[in-house]
Amino acid sequence: MSAQGQLRPIRILPAPRQRPPVIPDPEWSPSDAAPSPYIQDALAVDFTTLTDEQLFGAQPTRRDDLPDPQEWGAHVAQALVEVMAGSRPAPQLLRWTVPEVYAVVARRAVVSARRAGSRRTGSEVRRTVVRRVRVCEPADGVAEVSAVVVDGSRVRAVAFRMVGLDGRWRVEALQVG
Repeated sequence: MSAQGQLRPIRILPAPRQRPPVIPDPEWSPSDAAPSPYIQDALAVDFTTLTDEQLFGAQPTRRDDLPDPQEWGAHVAQALVEVMAGSRPAPQLLRWTVPEVYAVVARRAVVSARRAGSRRTGSEVRRTVVRRVRVCEPADGVAEVSAVVVDGSRVRAVAFRMVGLDGRWRVEALQVG
């Protein structure tokens, strides 16, 4: 700052465009170098041993990186029974199920909608409710869920296996009793 309390303007100078001089080593020649494959330090990956599925397919996720299976299992069970009852659209489960499970649930939803259309009374609307959920975790990133479901006057059981893939739980197997 100057004596009067004012700032001086900033001077901008270009950076010098010089490179350090290259000093050749008189004792080294290219023929002395041992032939070795190129390796990129600590990031080296041998792609010859990995398949496309291992590189680009769904990647397993550890249990620590997944939400609570008890709470998540209850939400998924409720969504599954609502889709199978025809009160929720099946595509909402695409992200949370493997294709085989989704196909079974969607087929069951179509059958349920057909049955509801043939016996439509207009006044009867029943909601399927999940009453109790139990979770067993046999391995890291795997949760087996069993749920008690009340469907009108019937009590049913739903069991499914959730596997941690790509940072989320996905239903890999489903059994409805």
